[in-house]
Amino acid sequence: MNSFHEDIIKKVSSILNAGKYIVAFTGAGISAESGIPPFRGQDGLWNKYDPVNLNLNYYLSNPRKAWPVIYDIFYHHFTDTLPNQGHTILARWEKNKFLKTIITQNIDNLHQLAGSSSVIPFHGNARQLLCTKCNNLLTDLKYLNKNQIPVCQKCGGLLKPDFVFFGEEIPASVLNSAFEEAAKADVFFVIGTSGEVGPANQLPQTAKRNGAVIIEINLDKSLYTNNITDYFLQGKSAFLLPLLDSFLIQT
Repeated sequence: MNSFHEDIIKKVSSILNAGKYIVAFTGAGISAESGIPPFRGQDGLWNKYDPVNLNLNYYLSNPRKAWPVIYDIFYHHFTDTLPNQGHTILARWEKNKFLKTIITQNIDNLHQLAGSSSVIPFHGNARQLLCTKCNNLLTDLKYLNKNQIPVCQKCGGLLKPDFVFFGEEIPASVLNSAFEEAAKADVFFVIGTSGEVGPANQLPQTAKRNGAVIIEINLDKSLYTNNITDYFLQGKSAFLLPLLDSFLIQT
């Protein structure tokens, strides 16, 4: 670590140590460090799969076509993916009552698997299925089959992954909780997100308007970096979060 990095790490650490209400906002970048590819960008999943399969009306009308694609994306490749050091540090900060909340755009459940409990899954959770008829939740996914459309054992209705499809709105309770937490923050982490997807991309703006210090961790500059970010740490969260942790005073 060169002197420039050490100086900014120490400065950010001192801000964190003084923070009273620290909130983390995470995106695809932290999951990519566990091996989950993002949807957008050069190596994004939309370069391989047609996003129409995640349109709600298309799925409801064509489940036999859409389900095998959804299965390939979410239940064949990534169900065995494990949290990385970034997830683990955030979970420990929460356990130590240092971090109040994680708001995540990711649907992979990795924060929860790492041990975080105060998580707002802004776009939902792929590791459970919701009945489109009776709202029953299925959390045991080991019986899912690519060639068999998932149906509810209670009512026989079509099950869908419990995340927000294209054509769906963010549930009001989730939306309100996320923006309330952003408004409370005096320190707001932006981790692994470019700021391109709304309405989630407005959360850091809300935090900034309410006086929060914005600390950004990203591999590359984002739409936030030159606009609202106070401290930009360029690199992987699985490296930078443990580094910050080594400078923190936690009880």
